[in-house]
Amino acid sequence: MRLKHLISAVALLLLTACATRQPGEFTIDRSIQAKSQNSRVEFIVLHYTATGNEASLKILSQQNVSSHYLVTSAPEPLVYQLVDESRRAWHAGNSEWFGRTDMNSGSIGIEIVNHGRKDDGTWEPYTAAQIAVVSALLKDIVARHQIKPFNIVGHSDIAPQRKIDPGPLFPWKQLAQQGLGRWYDENKARAYEQEFLRSGLPDMNWVQAELQRAGYIIPRNGEQGKATKNVIAAFQMHYRPSLHDGVPDAETLAILKALP
Repeated sequence: MRLKHLISAVALLLLTACATRQPGEFTIDRSIQAKSQNSRVEFIVLHYTATGNEASLKILSQQNVSSHYLVTSAPEPLVYQLVDESRRAWHAGNSEWFGRTDMNSGSIGIEIVNHGRKDDGTWEPYTAAQIAVVSALLKDIVARHQIKPFNIVGHSDIAPQRKIDPGPLFPWKQLAQQGLGRWYDENKARAYEQEFLRSGLPDMNWVQAELQRAGYIIPRNGEQGKATKNVIAAFQMHYRPSLHDGVPDAETLAILKALP
């Protein structure tokens, strides 16, 4: 009889608990997770701050712009996480990559303290310590979100009409050799360059189509106007930084053709 009374008491407690639940109250069972899912993060966008450590931290934390991470220029660089990866940081602005707009929604932004292009036209180099930290940070983010190499880009890649960061001194090739970004087949590029020097350069329709294939937003009008020149310069800063004048020469177009 005691067992029967105990069972009755437990049942009564459960009924009472159910009876006291208010309309609209609910519980969420998170014990089962769907197999068909992946990260919302598809892109990593790299920037330079164009100012020093203190000013960069103040601007990115207090003004109408932000990034997920800030890497300082200290001898032992600090990494600040200013925005949780699950939230939008305001770092990309009006931009596009492979036809995807609103880049803030699907990207992680990394700002690196660097002054960029100086008044005399030269560029401030990144320190080896900064690049080592950026590399480690990228590896961590890529592993967690399975980001494709061609979706690790610079601000100038996704907004070539208005941005030039992280600039021609950012070591894209060094990172790509670690699997952090896209690079081209250099042997093929040399062969294509010789082919273009012998036979002549492709027309502007080909150039624009190939840049679009590579991910860039570019006019498709067959004309070598200012907008197209800006895109070519952005491409050169990433893949041929020794000369980034926006001129579609044989070397530039060979690299473009050799790009996977």
